[in-house]
Amino acid sequence: MPHVRSLLVALALTLSLGAYADAPRHPITHEDVWLMKRVGVPVASPDGRHLVVSVVDPAYDPKEQASDLWIVATDGTTPPRPLTFTKGPESGVTFSADGTRIAFATKREGDAEPQIYVLDLAQGGEARRLTDAPLGAHSPRFSPDGASIAYVTDVWRGAKDPADNRRLTRAQAERKSNVRSYEGFPIRSWDHWLDEREPHLYVQEARAGAPARDLLAGTALVAHPGFGGRSEDDGTTLEPVWTPDGQGLVFVAGIDHDEAAHAFTSTQLWWVGRDGGEPVALTSGKDSWTTPRFAKTGDRLYAEHSRATGHVYAVTRLAVMPFDKGHVGASTDLTTALDRSVGTWGVTADGTLYFLAEDAGHEQLYRATPDGVVTSPVPLVHGAYTGLSVTDGGALYARYESSTEPAELVRIDLSRGPAPLTSFNTARAATIDWQPVEEFWFKNAKSRDIHSFLIKPPGFDPNKKYPLFVVIHGGAASMWRDQFVLRWNYHLLAAGGYVVLLTDYTGSTGYGEDFTVAIERDPLKGPAEDINAAADEAIRRYAFIDGERQCAGGASYGGHLTNWMEASTTRYRCLVSHAGLVNLEHQWGTSDGVYHREVTIGSPPWQNDPMWREQSPIHYAEQFKTPILLSIGEHDFRVPINNTLEFWTALQRQQVPSRLLVFPDANHWILRGEDSRAFYSEVAAWLGKYLGSSHGGTPNP
Repeated sequence: MPHVRSLLVALALTLSLGAYADAPRHPITHEDVWLMKRVGVPVASPDGRHLVVSVVDPAYDPKEQASDLWIVATDGTTPPRPLTFTKGPESGVTFSADGTRIAFATKREGDAEPQIYVLDLAQGGEARRLTDAPLGAHSPRFSPDGASIAYVTDVWRGAKDPADNRRLTRAQAERKSNVRSYEGFPIRSWDHWLDEREPHLYVQEARAGAPARDLLAGTALVAHPGFGGRSEDDGTTLEPVWTPDGQGLVFVAGIDHDEAAHAFTSTQLWWVGRDGGEPVALTSGKDSWTTPRFAKTGDRLYAEHSRATGHVYAVTRLAVMPFDKGHVGASTDLTTALDRSVGTWGVTADGTLYFLAEDAGHEQLYRATPDGVVTSPVPLVHGAYTGLSVTDGGALYARYESSTEPAELVRIDLSRGPAPLTSFNTARAATIDWQPVEEFWFKNAKSRDIHSFLIKPPGFDPNKKYPLFVVIHGGAASMWRDQFVLRWNYHLLAAGGYVVLLTDYTGSTGYGEDFTVAIERDPLKGPAEDINAAADEAIRRYAFIDGERQCAGGASYGGHLTNWMEASTTRYRCLVSHAGLVNLEHQWGTSDGVYHREVTIGSPPWQNDPMWREQSPIHYAEQFKTPILLSIGEHDFRVPINNTLEFWTALQRQQVPSRLLVFPDANHWILRGEDSRAFYSEVAAWLGKYLGSSHGGTPNP
């Protein structure tokens, strides 16, 4: 039956594109990639009749880009329509319990920072601003009765109340010196320096101008030197959720963040009354707990649970615990039967869990019963679900996408698969000459099963020969997905007439916890051998690949591995490396994340473990020969620019043909449209120089 259901899913998606089957097709362009509308995560109304979703209408000029909320009828009887008409993005959408209002965070004209707005769906009209937080507000949550709203805002450490926070904000803005000072770690995150701000939980009446209460001010919890929220690239959050009786909130915070230089940190679940007071810890220890959510009855609390294994990666499971008046009982992991990390998820009124999880290049839907039986009711043949939304009655909504189908919202039928609800990009996608990814497996030298995707160029002719571009994913704890992506878009990279190979090397996710942690004590050499073996396997399997013309490239950890290729092999005619390290010790000392790097090696650098040198590309500079294109963002604190500059100096010293691109406005990612276009253009020119421009391929003898 699973195979039959998979075929039904493929058939449903094929039929959804049938109206565009005869459209003229062209090779994909950067405009096709960049200007596809970006469909966000759907949020279902309490009655399941509507979805609200953020849709970005991109532009090359950031001033022309717009982002609005749209409302989508889940029965498909009426077309989606916009709810907002502003350029600023909205985030953190949440419904009131009666479904008549939504709250969200956005920065509108006159706002110095993002604030919480409420839009009345029943009465219509413009959204009304509720908050006036000096440092901005996010993550709104209506109380069960809809009379109050909770949200997260940053405050200056030590602020006693909102007025004190405003005073400290003014003092910071008016200071005459400009200096950062620190006495602990960390000091940077992603692309910004950290300061004395910390996240607090506020509650106020759900009306404009209502006084706001800081529920955490003056508590021992926030006075703890290791206090902090859950870290994200753009800041921290507390992930608050109201208890069903409205008498308190459960939120996420840690008290060991000051240990980040020498230990793994954690986050725990806490309960605080709606009027404040000292928060009560619901969990403890070094395991991490995130994303709390209540059963409709209020007697069970669900959350994501990651065990403290001491390794660089641990599978995230869904757990449940009895809850009563701010106290919990023993927790039970419900997804242990599946050796995969839980993605987005939801729970129905009868306690059935539905969740997404990575699996071998796809993100699949799974179901877990209250007694922990896990099944995959409607497996995907290709593509991936993301952003699952589950109603009390068991209705399932998500984004669906594949490498040739940009994301759209779908309703998931457990017997037939996804049914499209939107078509923001369908017409444009139908005009592109592209083919679905092809998959293959092989066993590596350690008898591990290794999975790869293969992408064919536009105008593909199996009777011709095409060069091979081996593209390496970052992470390392991530995987290549059958998805439409902005960065390293598979088909745009193939558009020059190349076959593109994507391999999930040892250390990737989607293949079980042991496979991911196997990268420890072998961070570069083993994964690189997997990638090279995959290229050999592809050349052996596919007669249309020209094994004499190969290049390789990647970003982040993919950049690390690309730089290792420079140090360890001459099989590639050229390399392309973005945000890659060349010196393991210098990356340990300058990145915004430290401890997991020494766990990967097995010790800190001064203990002289030979691995710090044996798998550090810079120590093989005498062997550098392969032409390489380097690029880096100046605001990248994950892989700081010093690694790229060190690599560049060594390449120039060794007189290796090389080119350096520095993006002054970029962080770890190249985010501006024109910068992205320039990057792809540079990559295309570099590949063309060393592989040749073979849009039509060469005859296959």
